[in-house]
Amino acid sequence: MRILKIIKFITTITFISLTLSQISEASEAILKELAKEARTADIKFVQFSASTGEKLFRTERIHSNGEKISCMTCHTADPKKEGLTRANKVIKPMAASINPNRFTDMEKVQKWFKRNCNDVQERICTPQEKGDFVKYMMSIK
Repeated sequence: MRILKIIKFITTITFISLTLSQISEASEAILKELAKEARTADIKFVQFSASTGEKLFRTERIHSNGEKISCMTCHTADPKKEGLTRANKVIKPMAASINPNRFTDMEKVQKWFKRNCNDVQERICTPQEKGDFVKYMMSIK
C-alpha cells in the first residue's frame, strides 16, 4: 500500500513537471513569434528587455479623457495579484509564475494586446513593446 502511494506521488509530480515544462515551452514560443514580428517591423531588433517591459507596465499617461491611466489601473502594481476591470470583473494575475497559462496562446495574446494597448496607449503596441511586456511578465518570480 505504501509503495502504491509513493508511485502515485511520483506520477503526480512527473505530470506536474511535464505540464509546467509544456507551458514554459508555449510561452517561449510566444516570445519567438513576437521576435519574428519585431524583426519584420525593425531590422535593428536584437532582443526583448524585461526592464523595458516593466517600464511599459508601470508608466502612467494622461488619457484623452483626461484621466491618468496605465496597465496598473486594472492589473494593480503587483503583477502577481488579481486585478479588476472597469466593470469590476476579476482579472487573473499577469505574472506567468502565478498564472502559468497567461502567455501560452498567441491568438489570446494578440487579442488582449490589441484591446488593452488601444485602451491604455490609445494606439497599437509595437511588436517590441509586446515582447518586452511578455518578457517582463515571464521574469517575475
